[in-house]
Amino acid sequence: MLESKKKKSLLKKIIALVLGFGPGIFAIGYTIGTGSVTSMIVAGSTYGMQLLWVLLLSCLFSGVLMFAYGNYGLITGETALYGFKKHIRGGKFLAILIIIGISFGQWNSLMGILGISTNMLYEIFAMNFEDLVSYKYETVLIIAIVIIAAFYGLLLVGKYTFFEKILVIFVTFMACSFIISLFFVSPLPADVVMGLIPSIPDVAGGKMMVAAFVGTTMAAATFLSRPLFVKGKGWTIEHLAQQKRDAITAAILVFIISAVVMAVACGALFHQGKPVTQVLDMANTLEPVAGNLAVTIFFFGTLSAGLSSIFPCLLITPLLLADYQSGTLDTNSGQFKIVTFIACLVALIVPVFGANPIEMQILSQVFNVFVLPIVILGIILMINNKNVMKGYRTGVFVNVGLFAALLFSCVISYNGIIALLGYF
Repeated sequence: MLESKKKKSLLKKIIALVLGFGPGIFAIGYTIGTGSVTSMIVAGSTYGMQLLWVLLLSCLFSGVLMFAYGNYGLITGETALYGFKKHIRGGKFLAILIIIGISFGQWNSLMGILGISTNMLYEIFAMNFEDLVSYKYETVLIIAIVIIAAFYGLLLVGKYTFFEKILVIFVTFMACSFIISLFFVSPLPADVVMGLIPSIPDVAGGKMMVAAFVGTTMAAATFLSRPLFVKGKGWTIEHLAQQKRDAITAAILVFIISAVVMAVACGALFHQGKPVTQVLDMANTLEPVAGNLAVTIFFFGTLSAGLSSIFPCLLITPLLLADYQSGTLDTNSGQFKIVTFIACLVALIVPVFGANPIEMQILSQVFNVFVLPIVILGIILMINNKNVMKGYRTGVFVNVGLFAALLFSCVISYNGIIALLGYF
């Protein structure tokens, strides 16, 4: 009896710890969605662990940026885009440009996310109901409509805490699924070590994959929305230390989960010479190596990643508009309902036209990098303005990290332009 009580008590503590995760859970939701998982799977299966160094740098800079934007929000009480508009010359134009750029990138991601998630559910249904094979297009489209309608309904009734708890559940399932998958297939230690040495695959699509990596792990939406999520959590200037821990934890978890996905794909597919190009490739190539159980677990993790990304992607444009207006996100407003409805319609483009969701996902991640330098430069200018920061000084290490992130983002943006010119 005493033993069962202890077990229940431990379980309650674990659940409380998971549910107690702060705004960083949205960073994980934005970052490790189907876009990130797709990029990691394609990279791991095609290039092994060669791009691990890109992931490491992206997560390091992401942690610094989350910390900087979070501190700005807590100290000034302002949201990011409103701060751009108020404190930077020409900031109004920059803010509008950022809203358009991020919305374009995130809505493109949303198309790929919904496409991949619905294709995965279709494959699961097709395994059990063979008659569906003849009606793939219709089945995928119906699943997509049901999913996006359900999420739209949840958006209209939910509040910040509700969204946070839903994301915690999806992210927890996702992380556990991928980590368990690693026990079935793992890369060689030498591959991991070599992956930390900077190099770009000298093959077609190599530059694009590097840009996609940064686009998905250094997502500008993650940093810009941080002051709003910190505000939604109810944190104040007294929570600076907690905000710092939350940012560090989020960055570490993003790296671990993403690296695990890449490692699984590398261990299972790379040495067999079987790169992933279609959704079904993820199952067909993994099954002979790891068996049905591993495939089911990995699929479940990828699906959780997709579902955990739909919420943030639908929320991003209303969040940015609320940020620009320096208000709180009102899920009952007409603006919120109209903008999220338009996002839902955009999400259905890939299922409606039957496009390859994996290719669309990679391309959308590349587009995300172009707004990144502006977002980094903006926060550098604001957190080093003594008047704006009310006397608080930003540390040398944070500034070094931010300038390094700016340089890194400029190099990657240039790399992305070259990659897109080569693609088109």
